[in-house]
Amino acid sequence: MDAEAVVSEDSCPDRKRRMHGMLKLYYGLNEEGKAEEEAQSLDPCDINGPHFDPEHFLNKLRRECSLAELMDQETCMVKQIRSLDSDMQTLVYENYNKFISATDTIRKMKNDFKKMEDEMDCLSANMSAITDFSARISGTLQDQHAQITKLSGVHTLLRKLQFLFELPARLNKCLEMQAYAQAVRSHRLARCVLQQYSHLPSFKGIQDDCHAIMDKLAQELRQKFRDGGSSAKDLSECVELLLQLDEPAEELCDKFLSHARSRLESDLQGLEAEIRPYPSASAVKDASVHRLSSPASTGSPAASSPKASAIFSPSSNTDILEFIDRGCNEFVSSLCLVITSYQELFVSHAQTGELASKNIPQMANAKLHAFVDDLAARYFSLVERRIQEEKGVGDNSLLVRALDRFHRRLQAVTKLLPGSSVPSKGTEIVIRAATERVKQYLAALQSFYMDSLTDVRQALATPRLSVASASVGGGGGPSGRDGPNSLPELLSSLSASILNQIKSVLASVHLFTAKDITFSNKPYFKGEFCSQGVRESLVVSFIKFICQSSRQFCESAGDKGGSTPPALLLLLSRLCLDYETSTISYILTLTDEQFLVQHHSPVTPVTTLCTEAREAAQKLLNHYVKVQGLIISQMLRKSVETRDWVNTIEPRNVRAVMKRVVEDTTSIDVQVGLLYEEGVRKAHSSDSSKRTFSVYSSSRQQVRYAASYTPSAPMDTNLLSNIHKLFSERIDIFSSVEFNKVSVMTGIIKISLKTFLECVRLRTFGRYGLQQIQVDCHYLQMYLWRFVSDENLVHFLLDEIVGSSAHRCLDPAPMEQSVIEVICERG
Repeated sequence: MDAEAVVSEDSCPDRKRRMHGMLKLYYGLNEEGKAEEEAQSLDPCDINGPHFDPEHFLNKLRRECSLAELMDQETCMVKQIRSLDSDMQTLVYENYNKFISATDTIRKMKNDFKKMEDEMDCLSANMSAITDFSARISGTLQDQHAQITKLSGVHTLLRKLQFLFELPARLNKCLEMQAYAQAVRSHRLARCVLQQYSHLPSFKGIQDDCHAIMDKLAQELRQKFRDGGSSAKDLSECVELLLQLDEPAEELCDKFLSHARSRLESDLQGLEAEIRPYPSASAVKDASVHRLSSPASTGSPAASSPKASAIFSPSSNTDILEFIDRGCNEFVSSLCLVITSYQELFVSHAQTGELASKNIPQMANAKLHAFVDDLAARYFSLVERRIQEEKGVGDNSLLVRALDRFHRRLQAVTKLLPGSSVPSKGTEIVIRAATERVKQYLAALQSFYMDSLTDVRQALATPRLSVASASVGGGGGPSGRDGPNSLPELLSSLSASILNQIKSVLASVHLFTAKDITFSNKPYFKGEFCSQGVRESLVVSFIKFICQSSRQFCESAGDKGGSTPPALLLLLSRLCLDYETSTISYILTLTDEQFLVQHHSPVTPVTTLCTEAREAAQKLLNHYVKVQGLIISQMLRKSVETRDWVNTIEPRNVRAVMKRVVEDTTSIDVQVGLLYEEGVRKAHSSDSSKRTFSVYSSSRQQVRYAASYTPSAPMDTNLLSNIHKLFSERIDIFSSVEFNKVSVMTGIIKISLKTFLECVRLRTFGRYGLQQIQVDCHYLQMYLWRFVSDENLVHFLLDEIVGSSAHRCLDPAPMEQSVIEVICERG
């Protein structure tokens, strides 16, 4: 021990603990108070060892240490000695009271143990006396005890024999009272004894009588088991007793399930009686169309009709909810009761008692699963047939509530019969019903759309509502614009009714995903149903149907049923254009928000639908231009082909067909202006209405005609005409038009004038025939330049018509411009 360690120990808070440790070290004790068994140090210089030699230690210090080191060592040892003395003194002071208390305790214990020794001696004497007394009593009663034991055994045997002899009578009494359980219990108590002593004649007779009675009892149990009026409790008791009578478990399972099947099949037959016969396809179709039909000519939404919400069930007296309720309350409840009773008898009960070794549960479970699957398949078939009758799309809440109740009640089968496929198949039926419902809504929307177009067609065909006739009668279109069913009103009514129907259908379909519906938590209704079922199969498909059916009107011209009214083509083109600009985006946004559509699977983007709608609008507008152009062209063609241009009289008036062309063009202009914007025109010259005259009487005309028809001019006129065409702008007659009124009218006029030109090129003209063409072209120029985007196009085509007439004229003598103007102003 060195001085530094002692100094540091003095300041430690665990000083007292170390002092006790030093005492233990001094006495050679370990932590448990036992003497140390380890080998002690043998070094004589180890001051803490048992073999310490002071003389040897001092000699070593004097030999190895200097004087200063010796003095330091001495100082250190003095400090250690003082510290040890102080510690010892402290220990004595601290333990003084304990030593006194221990002395008092030892003195008291001596007194107590002395009293205890006296009491123990007394107890030992009493126990010896009791032992002697008990030995005397046992010796006195030994002979009587043997007799009592013998008599008790004889009494027990007599009671058993009496029970055996009375057993047949007891069993017969139980049989008369129908106490079958008590009879089986009594027979089971005596069965082993009778079997053991069956070699004795008396016991053999008792055994034969009991067997006969138990056979009769088993027969009655089987008859009761086969009795259709037995309750579930009676069946359970019968099966349990028959199992105790060693009836084959497999046979009992089959009988139990066969009896249960007869009762469940009666429930299924009752359900089947409610869904016969099947509804006729025509009645279903008419009802579906009626649910979403609405008089589009009046512009009222179909959903506003109170009849539209009626439920249609063509062949059933009860609605779908009552049917499902009956199936759940009768069939499903009975099936759950059968499963519970069966499992209690053949699964749970068979795992305990004497039946545990027969391995019944596995066999019973297999039969139960097959039984449940078979009957559930028939029940599901009936449910699906009944669901198929729900063709009316006016109200969807009843069907959803019925499916929810159907799905909810099937969950009981999951709890009673784990591993059964019945709940999953029920969920599949719900999914198929929802999918079929979406298809029905799509078909109803399509029928509603086609019926609405039919109503619009009828409104356009009605003479008093005709937009074209009203526009012509007004001279500029105000009467047509202010009419009760003008094109904008029809378009607005059609668009609003379609949008209302889509919203109504989405609200009905949204019931499948309501929070209070149990099957709405299934992954299908949270994902695929919303994205693929509603968004793609319903909304996107209907939008595509609108575009596709609209495009088909472009192919119906010339069919046996007649061509499509041009006004309908114009209205549908505007409808598709509106869908492209805003409606499609609005409908899909509404769908995504209402159904929380997560686009995990690929879906049709909005841009694709907008592109398809724009293409349909473009095709419809192009076809409208073509149809209107062909109508005017037909009038011009007939007017050219039915006239003798060589022998005609001198023109005094504008032909009536030209006035009709101008009137029809004006009507078309008003009609297009109701749905499309004006568009951009090129700047017009101040004398646009008179340029026809200036063109046909100018030096250009004289150069073109005079040189051609003088005898001294052998130059080919076709060359001059072709040179002129080289420097003229090419005109594309059937090019796509833009979505504005000017572009549409330009396309129609181009087709009309081009047809006029081609017809003129096939005729031969006389002098007055050429002059009549001049008058007609000047009249057309006076009005048609207002409708086109570039007046030069009209100038060029009319110039070509007059030039082609002059080229085909036998005696080209153009009329004076002043005369032409007088005739046209008068006409």
